[in-house]
Amino acid sequence: MLYYLFTWLNEHMHIPGAGLFQYISFRTAMAVIVSLIITTVFGSRLIRLLHRKQVGETVRDLGLEGEKQKQGTPTMGGLIIIAGILIPTLLFAKLDNIYVIIMIITTLWMGAIGFLDDYIKVFRKNKEGLAGRFKVIGQIGLGVFIAVTMYFHPSILVREQVANPSYSVPVSVVINPSTGEKTYVEDVKSSKTNIPFYKNNEFDYAKSLSFLGISGTWITFGMTLLVIVFIVTAVSNGANITDGIDGLATGTSAIMGITLAILAYVSGNVIFSDYLNIMYIPNSGELVIFAGAFIGACTGFLWYNAYPAQVFMGDTGSLTIGGIIAAFAILIRKELLIPILCGVFLIENLSVIMQVSYFKYTKKKFGEGRRIFLMSPLHHHYQKKGYHESKIVTRFVIVSIMLAILTIVTLKIR
Repeated sequence: MLYYLFTWLNEHMHIPGAGLFQYISFRTAMAVIVSLIITTVFGSRLIRLLHRKQVGETVRDLGLEGEKQKQGTPTMGGLIIIAGILIPTLLFAKLDNIYVIIMIITTLWMGAIGFLDDYIKVFRKNKEGLAGRFKVIGQIGLGVFIAVTMYFHPSILVREQVANPSYSVPVSVVINPSTGEKTYVEDVKSSKTNIPFYKNNEFDYAKSLSFLGISGTWITFGMTLLVIVFIVTAVSNGANITDGIDGLATGTSAIMGITLAILAYVSGNVIFSDYLNIMYIPNSGELVIFAGAFIGACTGFLWYNAYPAQVFMGDTGSLTIGGIIAAFAILIRKELLIPILCGVFLIENLSVIMQVSYFKYTKKKFGEGRRIFLMSPLHHHYQKKGYHESKIVTRFVIVSIMLAILTIVTLKIR
């Protein structure tokens, strides 16, 4: 909203400094600052309110050190994160931008699912919360919404080089300053995405089943839909599983947010996308403002969520964070980088799948279930081995930083 106000003031009143709102970098910085203020200043007030309402976490006895001390710690703190994301986005982003609209809907959508789950746990005294099938239905619904919007919305385009321009869409001419060679580019609908370690770092969903002789518009849409639904479901569940010890999900998510902000900036900038030889996505640079708010919200929440936690985010926060990371990566066409960028979430997910599968297999074969880890998810395994929560979180964050660097480096590896 402030973007439109200051744009009008700059154009009609010529007020000094109003023109700064034209710059994505300035609005991103403001989004980070406002998000930090909201989560740190108003976060403490929400924590006191949750205390008064006795919105406390019910901790199951897993035999972990320091577990009993967490009993009664306020939960549903994800509301702080959601406020820290949405308010700066509404203030500083272009609200008619389709990418921003999708991210706002994603935040509200996943936040509602998580809030309902926490509400059932806290106020209905049902430890199981929202039934798993309803969570999955909600996640699939979001994935379908994103896939349909990306595939059919006329404003979601990518810029591609063409040998023979059709002129049915706006055509731009790029001239190489050293050779004088002309290159024609068009903004077109495309099913291409970025993929590491592959020719030109691009993969086209339209050609995903070409080796079987299968192709067509609906085949392309079907493959896109399956990938997007899987990623949204996997990443949101991964964030939910990772949120098991103080500061772990928040700290790693902040690192992922910074990485996605960098990727969105270069993908939405003609010069940087050309230098890195990655696809330019018109108007996607506006997502950097949303990413700034996300980074600020995670960092500000970490102020209260670091060990010993004064508040837990609950499913309200963890499902929202996971959904945001998944949707953001999909919109900037970096979803196939998710296994690297969200490696911590992936490892946590896999540890649970491996543990449960192996336990069931050995119980069926030997009559007694056996385990691979002392406990899953993986962070609980290290707790059982005697590592302190703070050490586990610190090391997981270091791993997340290394994976973030690797994710960015893959842009230049072919």
